[in-house]
Amino acid sequence: MKSRLVIRAGVALAGVALLAACSGPTGTNNQSTNNNSAPATGDLKVAVITHGTAGDAFWSVVKVGAEDAGKQLGVGVTYNSDGDPGAQAKLIDNAVSQKVGGIVVSMANPDALKTSIQNAVKAGIPVITINSGSAKSAEFGAMAHVGQEESIAGEEAGKKLKAAGRTKLLCVIHEAGNTGLNQRCDGARTGFGGTVENLQVDISNPTDIESRIKAKLQSDTSVDGVLALNPQVAVNAASAIKGAGSKAQVATFDLNADVVSAIKAGDVLFAVDQQQYEQGYLPIVMLKLFHDNANTLGGGKPVLTGPGFVDKSNVDKVAEYAKAGKR
Repeated sequence: MKSRLVIRAGVALAGVALLAACSGPTGTNNQSTNNNSAPATGDLKVAVITHGTAGDAFWSVVKVGAEDAGKQLGVGVTYNSDGDPGAQAKLIDNAVSQKVGGIVVSMANPDALKTSIQNAVKAGIPVITINSGSAKSAEFGAMAHVGQEESIAGEEAGKKLKAAGRTKLLCVIHEAGNTGLNQRCDGARTGFGGTVENLQVDISNPTDIESRIKAKLQSDTSVDGVLALNPQVAVNAASAIKGAGSKAQVATFDLNADVVSAIKAGDVLFAVDQQQYEQGYLPIVMLKLFHDNANTLGGGKPVLTGPGFVDKSNVDKVAEYAKAGKR
C-alpha cells in the first residue's frame, strides 16, 4: 500500500506542475550522446546524465520526459549519456565544473560514480538519482531517487509467469555489471518459485542475442518462459522462439512501440512498465521545487514509478502514448 501511495504522490506532483506551468539499441557501450535540444531559458540549469547507450529507445523516453518538464517549468535541461561507467563519471564531473543547479543521474554501476556524485554534493549541487542504484542513492548524498525497486518488480514478474503456467524460466541479462538487472532476475527467481537460469548477452549485438537464446531453447526444451530485461531483447527473444520451434512465452521489462505490437500479436505475454517518462520528468519537477521553495519529496524513500503491467487487457490504451515516444 505504501508503494502505491508514493506512486500516486509522484503522479500528483507531476499534475500540479503541469497546471502551474499554464524506446532498439544500435550503438556501442562507449559512445556518448550529447543532445542539448532543450533551451536553457530559466535560472535553474539541470544536467541529466544516464548510462543509456546511443539509440536505446528506453532512454529516448527518459530524455523526452526531462525535456518536457524543462520546457513547461522554464528549466534549462541538458541530456548526456554514456554506457561506460568511467565516461559517465566524467560527464558528472563536467556538469560540476559548469556549476549547474542540479544533476539527475542513473547509477547502473554505483561504485564507479561514487566519487563524482559525492563531489557534486560537496559543491552544493542537489543530485537526484534515477532508474538504478537506489540502494546507494542516500549513501552518496543524493536528495532522492526516482524509479522502480528492481527486486520487487522482478518478483511480481515471476509471479505472473508462474500464474501463466510456466515451469522453467530463462532470464536474459543484456548489460554486464548492471546491478539492477541482476536484481530483476533474483526477484523473478523468488516470485517464480521454480527454476530460473540467467543468460548473458550483449545489448549491442542483436543478432548474437537472438542466436544465443535460440541455441539455449534448442538445447533445453524444458525452458518454457523467457524473461527479457529490455524491450529490444524481447523482440529478439520472440524471434528466437519461432526459429527454435519452441512453445516458450516471452515477458519483458520496459515498453516501446515494438513491444506494444508484439503484445497485440500475442508474441509477448506482458511488459513490466516502469514508466520511464516519469523518471525523466519528475526529477526536474523536484529540483525546480527545491530550487524555488526548498521542497523535497519521498521522505528518504524512493519515489516509485513502477512496476505497472501492460498486457492485452490494456495495451490499446497505452499504444498511442508509446507511438508518441512517451511510454
